[in-house]
Amino acid sequence: MKRQVHSKEVKTAALQRLTERGVTIEDIAEVVYLMQAPYNVGLKMSSCVESVHAVLEKREIQHAILVGTELDILAEKKMLTEPLQSIVESDEGLFGCDETLALGSVFGYGSIAVTTFGHLDKHKIGIIKRLDTKRGSGIHTFLDDLVASIAASASSRMAHRLRDEEEAERERQLSDQQNSEQAG
Repeated sequence: MKRQVHSKEVKTAALQRLTERGVTIEDIAEVVYLMQAPYNVGLKMSSCVESVHAVLEKREIQHAILVGTELDILAEKKMLTEPLQSIVESDEGLFGCDETLALGSVFGYGSIAVTTFGHLDKHKIGIIKRLDTKRGSGIHTFLDDLVASIAASASSRMAHRLRDEEEAERERQLSDQQNSEQAG
């Protein structure tokens, strides 16, 4: 009988893998902060951390983390067959499977997440740059893109929530104004 893996086990494994690979929630939240601060006056790092945690609740991203980091680890151990071993080991520019795996999870967060992912993939900000340029001390062909995916999704989530909060505030003000006019 095939074992059905409980979602808590998957989440724990994904978070543990990030930690083992040198990525913290705060590292990702810093990228989110840099992406959202220009649009969100008064943005707090705690909100960015909360958004990263929310994104990491999604099974799709947990699965992507487990698959991508496993391939990075196998490449470090030289356990992939050729030519895949050389392609992953060198983070071949035309490979694209690393971006494809990471991109799949951002689609659930809309076009803001997709464009933010593209920006982060191109400009390699914060922890993403450290992972991408960490040659000799580990292979992060998949991990840098997965971290960009998490940050892009968390940024998009925050942007949409900010809009919701602004609209709710405008509605509250309009309702207060109407109530005031009716009372007066």
